Amino acid sequence: MQIQNLGFAWPGQPPLFSRLDLAVPPGVTWLGGDEGTGKTTLLRLMAGELAPRAGTVQAGGRVFWVNPRADGCDGLTPGQCFDRVARQHPALDRALLHDLVHALDLAQHLPKRLDMLSTGSRRKVWLAAAFASGAALTLLDQPFAAVDKASMGVITGLLQEAATHPSRAWVVADHVAPAGVPLAAMIDLDAAS
Repeated sequence: MQIQNLGFAWPGQPPLFSRLDLAVPPGVTWLGGDEGTGKTTLLRLMAGELAPRAGTVQAGGRVFWVNPRADGCDGLTPGQCFDRVARQHPALDRALLHDLVHALDLAQHLPKRLDMLSTGSRRKVWLAAAFASGAALTLLDQPFAAVDKASMGVITGLLQEAATHPSRAWVVADHVAPAGVPLAAMIDLDAAS
């Protein structure tokens, strides 16, 4: 992932990003900053969900990103959502996905629609899909929010494995860096402002 000379502002607002240059290497990159510094907006720009006002964003491969506010899966079951992800990400590892459904305690929720699940369970559905997707770049927005302690341990373990991957990259946006995860890079939007 290469970002060069990125500029972005919401209508009627001062620029959120101006001439921002970033490179995201393989492994885990932490994207941090206070509320309102643009963590989610930068993820959306990286995913191609938003267009920059200036500069370029080059992903260099398939990107996994789910905007929880606009995922369009409310009326679908987790299995139907996984099928949709598999169509978008042909490298999806079904065996790993199966293991993650059990590790994240999602099996009991498979027959339910996503709009029937708690915020934490919905988040775990998308985290399972993200880690199994095989995407070159995976964008995670606050992966630990609203999930139970056991699942936090599973997610941390997955990020520790991701940190050693030679070709895949993960960007984790959160207020603090994930504890115990070796980072390939850090993007601190508080320092950039």
